Amino acid sequence: MELADLYDVFLTCDGVSTDTRAIGQNSIFFALKGANFNGNAFAREALEKGARLAVVDEEEYSGPNCILVDNALETLQNLARFHRNQLHIPIIGLTGSNGKTTTKELMQAVLATRYRTLATKGNLNNHIGVPLTILSINDQHELAIIEMGANHQREIAFLSSICQPDMGYITNFGLAHLEGFGGKEGVIKGKSELYDFVRAHQRKVLVNYDDAKQMEKTEGLERVTFGTHPQAGLVFKPKDESEAYLSLECEGVSFTTHLTGKYNFSNVAAAITLGKYYQVPLEEASRAIAAYQPTNHRSQIKETERNILVMDAYNANPSSMEAALENFGTLNARHKWAILGDMFELGDSAEEQHLHIATLATSLNLEKVLLVGTNFCRLPASKNYEQFEDLNALTEFLTVEDPRQKHILIKGSRGMKLERLEPLL
Repeated sequence: MELADLYDVFLTCDGVSTDTRAIGQNSIFFALKGANFNGNAFAREALEKGARLAVVDEEEYSGPNCILVDNALETLQNLARFHRNQLHIPIIGLTGSNGKTTTKELMQAVLATRYRTLATKGNLNNHIGVPLTILSINDQHELAIIEMGANHQREIAFLSSICQPDMGYITNFGLAHLEGFGGKEGVIKGKSELYDFVRAHQRKVLVNYDDAKQMEKTEGLERVTFGTHPQAGLVFKPKDESEAYLSLECEGVSFTTHLTGKYNFSNVAAAITLGKYYQVPLEEASRAIAAYQPTNHRSQIKETERNILVMDAYNANPSSMEAALENFGTLNARHKWAILGDMFELGDSAEEQHLHIATLATSLNLEKVLLVGTNFCRLPASKNYEQFEDLNALTEFLTVEDPRQKHILIKGSRGMKLERLEPLL
């Protein structure tokens, strides 16, 4: 079957699916393969559960209502690219080392005040998630926000070729996925593939004027700028920096948030600026920002019966860890602890970066600094911090210590699962 013919079938179906556990009725099932599964083996089950067609790439699993292709994943990606070419709505594509998901959600909150907006769900931002998101756009949507993640060169270029953004935004160039990208310069090169697409297709970029590297990489592009610099297109001022929650001001309008951390300043400002570009008045954006509640352990402040937790445990890299610690250090509170988990995918720089973070944490005059994970345990012992091999060892310590009336920062990479500490605290 030709791609155009498959697309005609897609238009008469109710979406696509890659998981028989949540198969949609009248959908097209794509039999994808992973390290520990073969979707082809589930094609018949998908059809029995209501899928209209199954796209398979192994002949032994072909049969009635199955389409045999050379590669099911590539067919999914090509179908998404074909669908994108038929769409006539603005698409915003964003990537970056830190803050992607929070920025995406803030953008959606602001733009949804005026438009029927679709945005990437959760963190479905990879070579599977981006095509699935594009294919979920229908004629009811007026605007879409597509998050793109990557940990190697050429991934952002490939994802940009699928979502083909009208407006591109890179949150920042940070020390994330250093192993896959090949160091900081590799991160800049890999993320800037979004700018390469914009430049080649004469699209626009949203840029933080305060970020010199972003301004350098977007020289010659049509820019929509924001920042604290007076020459930015939209100028913002921070307010009450010592308070737990971030607040800012722009053109006489105040913006209050439920986000902790001045590192979220640019995330909020980007969403407001994008909204204004698409004709959302600042007053409407202010109400949307104030109503936004962070979820999934991203920049959340949680008051328990015993402590106040600064829960930022969804993920971590040296850049985001440094920003979180520096912000926590300025927090107006007397009894502060930091619980920090290992940072992953740092390659040869792992020891250096973990030592840097431990040194920074112990410079902040915190009551306790608790480091957990294999990488942190490789650091020399010190009276300035305590080290725990894993979450079980830390849990035993906290059960005995039973901290109360503390402000506690909790941050680590996703694989550390530090959110499991919340019931103890």
